[in-house]
Amino acid sequence: MVKPIEVARRLKISTSALRHYEAWGLVPKVKRASNGYREYTDEHVAYFECIRAMNTGFGMNVVRDVMPLIQEGNFTKALWIVNNVQVDMHNHKKKAEQALAILERDEGGENVPAFKKKMYTIGEAAEQIGVPDSTLRHWEKKGLIKPKRDGENGYRIYDASDLRKLLVIRSLQTAVKSLETVREVLEEMDQNNIAEAIKKTKESLVYLDYIIKEQLRGMGFLYQLCEIIDRKGGKEQ
Repeated sequence: MVKPIEVARRLKISTSALRHYEAWGLVPKVKRASNGYREYTDEHVAYFECIRAMNTGFGMNVVRDVMPLIQEGNFTKALWIVNNVQVDMHNHKKKAEQALAILERDEGGENVPAFKKKMYTIGEAAEQIGVPDSTLRHWEKKGLIKPKRDGENGYRIYDASDLRKLLVIRSLQTAVKSLETVREVLEEMDQNNIAEAIKKTKESLVYLDYIIKEQLRGMGFLYQLCEIIDRKGGKEQ
């Protein structure tokens, strides 16, 4: 048996965090000693270690989806959830690389069209960027982008300059938390000073490289946890 304070010290978190994980159903039920204190087993410790390791790369929402499935022995479904997150991140990386290529081409003065059409509807623009229509409306509401309006029907229309900005916004979302930073980069683009935009976009790619490594680390702990459960007689459903 392992005391909560020992686990907390090992993972450099508070004992209240461990209790939160219990309350959320992320670990198996915990027995209590005669004095009422919690008594964790090695299996509980493996769960806690996995939760902490996966949190950085995948986020707590994913952890809260995955851990109950692991307890049920439904390893495959849990792995597909994790895989979907990695697919999404790969798409983030592709979009960031696309934004960087366009910005570097613009900085170099290459007169090559980046997009096939001159004008895009909101649905077409969203498809080009790889986000829902609602995301473009949200960015507009936050003042990051201001599309023109069709003179006949009043619908939003986006030109090549708008799409460049949308790609940069899309890539920066993974790297910076402050919308003000994003606005500053867009202002630099408006002034044809795209060096800062390039810098921030490169930073987003570096951040994604960091996250993919953290995801690999989290997957290692997840594999170890599944192995422990298997050895103790857990069966995949």
